[in-house]
Amino acid sequence: MSPRKTRQENAPIYNRLPVLRAERRLTRQALADAIDVNYQTIGYLERGDYSPSLDLAMRLSQFFELPIEAIFSREPFTPLTNQIYGKDNKEQSS
Repeated sequence: MSPRKTRQENAPIYNRLPVLRAERRLTRQALADAIDVNYQTIGYLERGDYSPSLDLAMRLSQFFELPIEAIFSREPFTPLTNQIYGKDNKEQSS
């Protein structure tokens, strides 16, 4: 009998890879080459079809010079437009 997966193990891993690639004007192929993976792996990660290994998450973190939590999360990321122009920032600046 195989071990039962917990709710957290089934939870999706969200990421900001498309945004980080766009900011740096990187193609999937260029990012894949930089971290030594197949370009399809980048697509799978971006779509949420694949959860990164710890090694892969650390390579991406090192490449982008960001903490892993800035790239990956168990909770959906707040869109950057909401962070910059959203209601929460308006309340803080009042």
